[in-house]
Amino acid sequence: MVDDLVNDAGDRMAKSVEATRAEFQTVRTGRANPQLLDRIVVDYYGSPTPLNQLAGVQTPDPRSLVISPYDASALGEIERAIQESDLGLTPSNDGKIIRLSIPQLTEERRKELVKVVRQIAEDGRVAVRNVRRDAIADIQSLASEVGADELHRAEEKVQKLTDDHVGQIDAALKQREADIMEV
Repeated sequence: MVDDLVNDAGDRMAKSVEATRAEFQTVRTGRANPQLLDRIVVDYYGSPTPLNQLAGVQTPDPRSLVISPYDASALGEIERAIQESDLGLTPSNDGKIIRLSIPQLTEERRKELVKVVRQIAEDGRVAVRNVRRDAIADIQSLASEVGADELHRAEEKVQKLTDDHVGQIDAALKQREADIMEV
C-alpha cells in the first residue's frame, strides 16, 4: 500500500518534469522551431483552438517557419494570434501561407527569455513539490495501519524522488538557458 503511494508519486513527478520540458520547447531560441507555436491559441469560429490543430508548420531553413492553414479562411485569425502572442514575431501573409522570419535575438531579449524559462522551471519545481506534499499526506493517513519505521522510510523515498526530479528540471533549465544565450 505504501509502496503504491510512493510509485504513484514518482509517476506524477515524472509527468511534471516532462510537462516542464515541453513548456521549455515553446520558448524561443535563435533557431526556428515549430514547437515555438505550440502555445498559440487561435479564435477559430468563436472557440479557442491550438494553432497546431489548424495548420501545418514547417521549418524550411534555420531562420524561418512556414504555416500552412488547413482552412484558408483561418489565415487572418492565425496571423492575428501570432501578432498578439509574446513571441515578438511579425507574420507575413501571401494569401495561402504565413511566413515567420526568426530574427537574431538581442542580448536584452535573450535575458528576458532566460527569465521566462526560469519561471517555467520554478513552476515545474512547485508542481513536483505539490506531488510530494500530497504523497506525504496520503502516507501519513496510513499511520494507523503501518508502523512508524515504514512511514519514515516511505517519506524518505518520496523526498529522494522529489530531489531527483527537481534535479532533472534544473538540468533541463541549464541546457535551455545555454541554448537561449548561444549566439
